[in-house]
This record gives sequence, structure tokens and C-alpha cells, in this order.
Amino acid sequence: MATQETRPSTDLPPVAAEYNGIDRNAFLFGFTPQAEIWNGRLAAIGFLAYLLWDLAGYSVVRDVLRIVGY
Repeated sequence: MATQETRPSTDLPPVAAEYNGIDRNAFLFGFTPQAEIWNGRLAAIGFLAYLLWDLAGYSVVRDVLRIVGY
């Protein structure tokens, strides 16, 4: 039975460096592939935060619709 090779947790997986030569999770400023990954993560966090805020009863959308008479 073959044993699985172990590596330190600080090493990047081989596919991370193959993408563009640097870590895909690195926080780089500018228009980079990493920026799109971070943009998606932050958007998901913001969306979840708004859903929790709405479920708590502080709905901004509902209040705006009530003001405009919809």
C-alpha cells in the first residue's frame, strides 16, 4: 500500500503556482486574476451580511418601497 506524501502546510499546492506563477490567493492591487477572486469573496460576504440584516428586521429595500408607495 502506498503512503501519501506529506508537505508543510505553508507550501502552496502545485496548481497554485502554475496558474500565473504566483499564489492565486495573494492580495494584489490592480486588475489581476487575484482581484476577481477577492472581489467575489467580498461580494459574497456583503450579500450574506445584508441577508442577515434583512432577516433581523432592518430591511432597507422594504422601507424604500414603502416610501415610494409600492
